[in-house]
Amino acid sequence: MGFAVTQSLRGAIDRVPKRIWTPALDADGGVREDGDVAELTGLIDKDVLAKWPTGMRVIVRRERPHPGAQLSLFEERDGWRYQAFVTNTKTGQLAFLEARHRAHARVEDHIQHAKDTGLGRFPSREFAINQTWLALTMIAADLTAWTRLLALSGDAKTLASCEPKALRYRLLHVPARVTHGARRRRLRIPESWPWAAAVVAVFANIAAIPQPA
Repeated sequence: MGFAVTQSLRGAIDRVPKRIWTPALDADGGVREDGDVAELTGLIDKDVLAKWPTGMRVIVRRERPHPGAQLSLFEERDGWRYQAFVTNTKTGQLAFLEARHRAHARVEDHIQHAKDTGLGRFPSREFAINQTWLALTMIAADLTAWTRLLALSGDAKTLASCEPKALRYRLLHVPARVTHGARRRRLRIPESWPWAAAVVAVFANIAAIPQPA
């Protein structure tokens, strides 16, 4: 899990010898440019370590930030951006452990999406009401996830990276009208809507899903 880069961790980072930093890996297993990893566990004060769970390790990644990124005063000294995480995994190369943690960030993203969908706030002090609210929130999260997988591709790909709030505004809250004529039902989307083409593509992708046998 992610770990805050505190003042004590900054002191440990300063004590990491240059030869200890090893190249980070990308998702495909190749060397990640301008990215290194190192373990800080042995450089942290023993009194601090004593308060942590047994076997907990602290690993830090440094990488060159993208243009315009905001750095802390500590990071501005050498131009590296630092991010730390903790693990109790005892074996494996540091680069592999760091790449695994970065891939796990998708789980944290989905948790944040669920919070934005309703998990972050419960409407009542009554357990039964909150239980129903939670069930509805999970259904909404599942529907959103399946919509991303099945419908937000091709010409609708511009909506795939939207957070739940943006997706609701651009897709679910589109000011469209349902009209009937010539025994057909039509969804009329204003041409001025910035994501009109993407919304049309969403419905086309859904219509193309094969019917269950």
